Amino acid sequence: MPDTDVVVVGAGQAGLASAYHLRSSGLDFAVLDADAAPGGAWQHRWPTLRMATVHGIFDLPGMHFTPPLPDEPAAEAVPAYFATYESEFGIDVQRPVAVTAVRNAGDGGLLVETDKGTWTTRALINATGTWTRPFVPYYPGQETFHGRQLHTAHYRGPAEFAGKRVVVVGGGTSAVQLLVEIADVAATTTWVTRRPPVFRDGPFTPAYGREVVAKVEARVRAGLPPGSIASATELAWTPQLLEARERGLLRRRPMFDRIVPDGVQWRDGTAQHVDVILWCTGFRPALDHLAPLRLRGPRGGIVVDGTRVVADPRIHLVGYGPSASTVGANRAGRAAVRELRALLAAPAPA
Repeated sequence: MPDTDVVVVGAGQAGLASAYHLRSSGLDFAVLDADAAPGGAWQHRWPTLRMATVHGIFDLPGMHFTPPLPDEPAAEAVPAYFATYESEFGIDVQRPVAVTAVRNAGDGGLLVETDKGTWTTRALINATGTWTRPFVPYYPGQETFHGRQLHTAHYRGPAEFAGKRVVVVGGGTSAVQLLVEIADVAATTTWVTRRPPVFRDGPFTPAYGREVVAKVEARVRAGLPPGSIASATELAWTPQLLEARERGLLRRRPMFDRIVPDGVQWRDGTAQHVDVILWCTGFRPALDHLAPLRLRGPRGGIVVDGTRVVADPRIHLVGYGPSASTVGANRAGRAAVRELRALLAAPAPA
């Protein structure tokens, strides 16, 4: 079994940032990634997502991200940057390697079980993100729907919605971006959200960013499952959305109460015939492989202090909760390595 000081699971923004700081830490480490190519979740984004509509990519440590042309697909530009980064800094990502379980070893270390064998390690940085765990809420009658249901993670572009009656569910940036794309080809579009969406007139300042992160961090510290950074962020009035408002596309309706075979129905009995329900309802952290360690508390979340799991300081969650953003992941990777270096240097208890 390969043996190392630290195993990093995932090679997206959080995993690469962690690996960068591990290079100069004096610790042995291995980076395992389930994807066949560099790029993290970005390589799976829908082809019509262009750099002009991406919130912004923060530089990985040590290498500037030169902004691509606005019309370049994000699924090509960002993976190319990640691939160059791995090569430039000699980060040997072992892929495709899917981690299936992490367990306690008898000697105080950890066993990292994968589809390519088992690694033994003294500590673990988990950077698996959320893309592989799309979330679709349940509504009564969902199983009776005769049309198509899909999640943001499975969206490949507007062409497949031509002539369809489409309901877009969700109040985040992805929901409104896809709503606007689909409206150009669909027969009808309807936008529904659980809560009224909040649009931000002012700029996204650093102070506002800290405020958003603080909201997510408060949930994590309380032992609750983290809300996403996106869910705590207001919608920005981009030129695209200003145009959509003028076209009347952003007329939001409250969430429907149930799903019927040919559409959706509200509590007051009104109904709408639809062919497709597009769930832009976010993602959950991909942490199932950590279940054998029993890290979750009674409130359903994993309590972390910074990135360190309070119940097990050998485990750091980078890109989880408050660090689930490009800038947050960079800082979190540095902090996780600093803490693990101190932990692993400490003498074993007598």
